[in-house]
Amino acid sequence: MIKKYIEDKTFKSIDFSKEGMQNGEYENCVFINCTLSNIDLSQINFIDCEFNNCDFSMSKTVKTAFRNISFKNSKLLGLHFENCNPFLFSVCFEGCQLNFSSFYKLQLKETKFIDSMLLEVDFTEANLFNASFNNCDLRGAIFENTNLKKANFQSSYNYSIDPENNIIKKAKFSIIGIQGLLDKYDIEIN
Repeated sequence: MIKKYIEDKTFKSIDFSKEGMQNGEYENCVFINCTLSNIDLSQINFIDCEFNNCDFSMSKTVKTAFRNISFKNSKLLGLHFENCNPFLFSVCFEGCQLNFSSFYKLQLKETKFIDSMLLEVDFTEANLFNASFNNCDLRGAIFENTNLKKANFQSSYNYSIDPENNIIKKAKFSIIGIQGLLDKYDIEIN
């Protein structure tokens, strides 16, 4: 099957969950107020695209390529990013809901998470070297054998990170968030 190539197109208020999404390569496209929830995005390539106010919740992303992608004010609930094509995987999230999503073993170097909700997100064995978590809620997020070297958590909150089971060298935390590094010790900090 030949994949269609779509370039420099803007998609507004389209419900792809009803219309379906054409398998192909989308380059330099903008998606505004679109619904992509509960659909199969497998093997679709998105390159240099923006998604604004879109809903991707529970979509299937097997071998989906996300290369230099910006998600703004979007819902990405329960997405398994670890199933995506890892080649040149590059994303940025601003004002997004990523609850119950998984980035298991993904390369996320320098990824930016801004003003986002990351409740119970799985970052197990991910490489978050120099990643930024700006004003993010990380309640229940899983960090296990995760590379957090030089990652910035200074303005984020509700995280629980075990320094003994993660690489945190030169990572940045605020004094207010220090409790998130000591949770396993069940101590009180006043």
